[in-house]
Amino acid sequence: MLANMDHAPVVLDIAVALLLAAALGWAARRAGLPAVVGYLAAGLAISPFTPGYVADREQIQLLADIGVVLLLFEVGIEVDIGRLHQEHRGLLWAAPLQMLVTATASTLLLLAIGSSPLGATLMGLAVAMSSSVVIVNITRSRRRTTDRATEQALLGWSVLQDLAGVTATAIVLAAFGVGGRSPVVAIGALVAFALVAVAAGRVLPPLLVALRPTPDLFLIVSVAVGLLLASLGAVLFEVPMALAAFVAGLVLADTPETAEARRRLLPFRDLFAVLFFVAVGSLIDPARLLGALPTMALLIGLVVVAKAGVAFALARLARIGARPLQLAVGLGQLGEFGYVLAGIGVTAAALTEDQFTAILGAIVATIAGSAVAVRAAGKAPAVSIEAGA
Repeated sequence: MLANMDHAPVVLDIAVALLLAAALGWAARRAGLPAVVGYLAAGLAISPFTPGYVADREQIQLLADIGVVLLLFEVGIEVDIGRLHQEHRGLLWAAPLQMLVTATASTLLLLAIGSSPLGATLMGLAVAMSSSVVIVNITRSRRRTTDRATEQALLGWSVLQDLAGVTATAIVLAAFGVGGRSPVVAIGALVAFALVAVAAGRVLPPLLVALRPTPDLFLIVSVAVGLLLASLGAVLFEVPMALAAFVAGLVLADTPETAEARRRLLPFRDLFAVLFFVAVGSLIDPARLLGALPTMALLIGLVVVAKAGVAFALARLARIGARPLQLAVGLGQLGEFGYVLAGIGVTAAALTEDQFTAILGAIVATIAGSAVAVRAAGKAPAVSIEAGA
């Protein structure tokens, strides 16, 4: 009983974080902003950097880490290259090319202003990738002005961004020897983990078929496999846990059983994703924002010009059946991978605290900005391009 009493403050922190996130998420929606902005504000409100209630960030961070693992595991399962090829062929080259152009241009500019090579590369990749959570919310919002073709293009582009971004990140970490390993060893470890994940992908579907009559066991095994593969990737192969989760989901895709597992995971993913954004908000130190402002402004400018601008041009060039402007604006934010990459950069001493704060600030600003702007873009005269026209 005493042990349970010792855990009571942790449970209280989680309850306060969720209730505050719900209240501020509702307020954000009433103000025409995405609920994610409210979740980030809730994190700031319970952080040690602001007066009032202070939650145990380590405990919330643990749940947030679980949330990002489930989020990226589920995103990986969602990848269906065959379906994307049938519905939006142009996406298959436009999205990876946008990733490459945006990341390269951003990295070169950040190098030019004095960032370290690894830090500039990680920030460039962060700029190039969007938020899967925000994009899903854009396509589900009651106030959305997107049409079905634009929603499908947004989701497909986001998935391909994640796929290209994870691949690029793995190559970058191996090339820079992050973790003190040589590039050859790092690449070998990644290949070994991929083989383990592929083996799991052969075993899991038959197991889920056997467990389908028992929904509770089906859900438990689905969640456990995602967490197990992500943690094995981190512990045994030294692959960043979030990246390992995405790879694990990717190799488990394309079966009815794993699609069912994804549907069962969604409520848990959404709950933990809220805690993830609360945790991000709790890391923002307002006292550092002034020093971080120049880098933050630069990152926001790169999102607008080097990502949204490039996405708009490529959407028109690829003749994707969607509204190019609304598609580009919907992609115009930093997301979950930006946070993951920032954490990797700080751990590797490639990013300063001000740069870390700048990335967090840019995540908040661009999420709010893109969610509002995408609605306005939908009310503008549509310039839709029919696929194959």
